[in-house]
Amino acid sequence: MRRLGSWLTPWVLALLTCAADTPRAVLFEKQSDYARVFVKEDDAGLRYLQFDDSGALQSVVKPGQPRRLELAYTRVAMVGLAFVPHPRRILVVGLGGGAMPMFLRAVLPRAHIDVVDIDPVVVDVARRYFGFHEDARMAAHVADGRAFIEAARPAYDLVFLDAYGPDSIPEHLATVEFFTSVRARLTARGAVVGNVWADPPNPRYGAMARTWQASFRQLYTFEVEGSGNRILVGVAYPERWTRKALEARAQAREGAGGVPFDLSGMVERGYEEATTLELPPGAVLRDARPPAPSR
Repeated sequence: MRRLGSWLTPWVLALLTCAADTPRAVLFEKQSDYARVFVKEDDAGLRYLQFDDSGALQSVVKPGQPRRLELAYTRVAMVGLAFVPHPRRILVVGLGGGAMPMFLRAVLPRAHIDVVDIDPVVVDVARRYFGFHEDARMAAHVADGRAFIEAARPAYDLVFLDAYGPDSIPEHLATVEFFTSVRARLTARGAVVGNVWADPPNPRYGAMARTWQASFRQLYTFEVEGSGNRILVGVAYPERWTRKALEARAQAREGAGGVPFDLSGMVERGYEEATTLELPPGAVLRDARPPAPSR
């Protein structure tokens, strides 16, 4: 049985993009309470969001062109639209430069989209430099993602979790208890889509994947070619989705369906059913509990 993550030795390719030959001008630099935030721009007008000196790109956006998803993982994450082709309510945890929320707003004009980010500097940068703007159907919230999810609010058809870095994992957004709260905010046929870095560079990938497996009735993973990212999709219902069925639903979203890239091909090449798959070693992640009182 093939182990997840065994193909991922070329993960470095995902980071090398930020060392491209094209020079990038620094448009913005500021230390927030959470990271040093950089905005850069190349000669082609692409804008890049980076945190600290990790080298990982948080977002790449061509302002004014929301249907362009520049980073491969953001395109693969749209497999969520194969699971839920016509979502009415969407939650995105982790704004970055706003690439995914802006894309979803463009292809799903009737959907209501909430976006949550803990860092007010990031929200400000997305508005000022990346073309992100709110309207009657899309709202940004400066808040902790877990606190936002655990507050009483209407259920979501799709939840995108894009707050995990290659070596910075918000523990409280990765535990069984957290996913219990996420499931409580899902509609009956809803889906949770997560962008997770594999090992390397993320040594906790096995634990994170096993936690997803323990938290959902069905779990699917999708390879992001040439990248260290893997897209996980969990659902709370027992029915199984085959590769062929998801590929057909993805194809229906292409072209006139609003998705301007080969989403069905990404499903066909990257799909793996992971509900009972052998996963890399790692303990299921749980909320930290205070030690029992000594006797």
